[in-house]
Amino acid sequence: MKLILKKAHLYLYVISVSFFYFMFYPALYCFSHKHTNYKHMNKLRRAWAFLSSAFAGIFYRFTFEEPFDRTKTYIICSNHTSNLDISAMCLLVKGNYSFMGKEELTEGAVTRLFFRTVDIPVNRDSKMSSFRAFKKAMEKLKSGITMIVFPEGGIADDYPPKLHPFKNGPFRLAIEAKIPIVPVTSLNTWQILWDNGTKYGSRPGICNIFVHQPIETAHLTVDDTADLRDKVYHIIQQKFKEQ
Repeated sequence: MKLILKKAHLYLYVISVSFFYFMFYPALYCFSHKHTNYKHMNKLRRAWAFLSSAFAGIFYRFTFEEPFDRTKTYIICSNHTSNLDISAMCLLVKGNYSFMGKEELTEGAVTRLFFRTVDIPVNRDSKMSSFRAFKKAMEKLKSGITMIVFPEGGIADDYPPKLHPFKNGPFRLAIEAKIPIVPVTSLNTWQILWDNGTKYGSRPGICNIFVHQPIETAHLTVDDTADLRDKVYHIIQQKFKEQ
């Protein structure tokens, strides 16, 4: 019975996401052709993230290790256990932002518009695709756009989830761009909706997101990439284990 209710709630959530997406679509499409930094498109995406979740009774609570200016440029690195993590990151960043994600998202019904415009698709099996994505991300950072990355490379099959090894890309990017990196621990989004929800459904609730203090990279070199990666991994892992 409990699973049936959670499946029914998932349908409500999917309907909510679809309804607000199509409601905003004309404006999103218009803004996707207006300007290369997509500032207005991202504002609508933030509103869509909030409304589609709230309609299904899902909300986000952010706890900060220390206050920082969320309008400045950062590389946001979060663990990834749920599609809700994407909405959470949209709400976390107050300035302009861009996601980096797998190439398949360019064909998704909802993600297609974003990953063909504001976001950066990458085929991690192709060195050329990874190089192009890296260069594009560097250009965005230099223009003041925050990059949001899930360094595990996707949502793993483990349930309950565990933290998987991080890719090097975002950490080298942070060092070369001299941009602070912000570790983020998504604590319980998987308990609200794991992965895309098709297996266990979803439920109303509050997603708790812990935002760690930014890590400065101005003093680092590319030789420090692995150390930075391991440091961020340890920070997120320790917090995730506390739940």
